[in-house]
Amino acid sequence: QVQLVESGGGLVQPGGSLRLSCAASGFRLDGYAIGWFRQVPGKEREAVACISGSEGSTLYKTSVKGRFTISRDNAKNTVYLEMNRLKLEDTAIYHCASESLVLFRPCLLLEGEYDRWGQGTQVTVSS
Repeated sequence: QVQLVESGGGLVQPGGSLRLSCAASGFRLDGYAIGWFRQVPGKEREAVACISGSEGSTLYKTSVKGRFTISRDNAKNTVYLEMNRLKLEDTAIYHCASESLVLFRPCLLLEGEYDRWGQGTQVTVSS
């Protein structure tokens, strides 16, 4: 069964940290662009970060740059999103997504570029 499963979400105070994981099963993530997206109920889903399928170049949403880090561990078939100095406005359901058609291309912060999606993990930043 082909799927992406996110984990690592939870409740954290402002200024705290979380590390999200996105584990793939049924297919390999190696070589494919991966993105992290987030959505607040009632609002559109937005791109947070992505990592390319080739040399590992990354892109970030402006508001998370310097606080979030996306990385991949091909041996574990997993992608991570390290989130530091979390803010109230980071509260959302976080989804990972994989591109599955073209190997070794740069990533884009565009929802339409990804065709495999996980169910999401809730991140709540609250005091």
